[in-house]
Amino acid sequence: MPNIVHVVGTGTIGEPLIGLLEDDRDAFGIDEVTFHKRTPLRHERAKVADLLRRGATLAVDEGAVDGFREIGLEPGLDAREAIDRATVVIDCTPAGNTNKAEVYEHADGPLGFLAQGSEYGFGKMYARGINDEALVRGEDRFIHVVSCNTHNIAVLIKSLAFDPDGTSHLENGRFLCMRRANDISQDGSFAPSPTVGGHGDERFGTHHARDAHGLFATLGHDLPVFSSAVKLNTQYMHALHFSLVLDREATVDEAIDRLRANPRIALTYKRSANQVFSFGRDHGHFGRILSQTVVPFETLTVRNGNELVGFCFTPQDGNALLSSLAATLWYLHPDGFEDRIDVIRPYLFREV
Repeated sequence: MPNIVHVVGTGTIGEPLIGLLEDDRDAFGIDEVTFHKRTPLRHERAKVADLLRRGATLAVDEGAVDGFREIGLEPGLDAREAIDRATVVIDCTPAGNTNKAEVYEHADGPLGFLAQGSEYGFGKMYARGINDEALVRGEDRFIHVVSCNTHNIAVLIKSLAFDPDGTSHLENGRFLCMRRANDISQDGSFAPSPTVGGHGDERFGTHHARDAHGLFATLGHDLPVFSSAVKLNTQYMHALHFSLVLDREATVDEAIDRLRANPRIALTYKRSANQVFSFGRDHGHFGRILSQTVVPFETLTVRNGNELVGFCFTPQDGNALLSSLAATLWYLHPDGFEDRIDVIRPYLFREV
């Protein structure tokens, strides 16, 4: 049977993911890429037309066919048909859990379904390089790719607080997520001034630490982590302040060596989000850095001999794109896919 990947949604994650899958389709061992767009909008016609030009196939709801034709776009599939014939379905909308209950659980064709970021409870939590070994074939049909900031928190913990054998030395992890107001592609929801968030979870604070805890729980860990969030009046990048208290002594030099040893971490001398964002715009894939975090290593310090403190930048949704691709290839190629992912390794920068 052909390997068909269907992407639901063409927003800030869906659009670059469709492009990534289609541009390197042969290397990934994918025969066809299809995507669903719900509403025919003239101001998004150019975006959809370019995805069609790249080779992807448009799927729409039955009642929307005429609307797409009126704006010059020819659908190739019915939305439900596209799901039934797909090998893997990647939901990039904020309605992943709803779609799971209403559609995905009743679809027999696909091997697996992925949802993004905010869709807590969709399936087993996953981040590339964090808990790959926790995925179980024949069992994990639904996978929840965690948010970009959760990726950032998780890779810092694994690199700085874990030994290679999986032993954790984390006694306490505190994280402040300084979130951009909205994406540069979005007009709405901009914050005119810094806006602080609440702590809806007594143990974890915000969902970022809760989801990082859930990631490591798939490996048998019960980590002491807590996060807070503030929305800043910027569209560039999320930034993160972290404090990792270890049960052993730590040094800045050792921390830098550990960060350099992780191929999914980029180090930088840059200290401003606009400089890091500009690098991604000029050198990334669809403007995205696919590394899981970018650490200005000169911000690292050690307090009281065992507390690592520093800042880092979250590469927007680039790290979630990498995990979505890896999970997709895990479904498609049970005999291994590491060589297939080599084509996008140039976008996992070691230095920014």
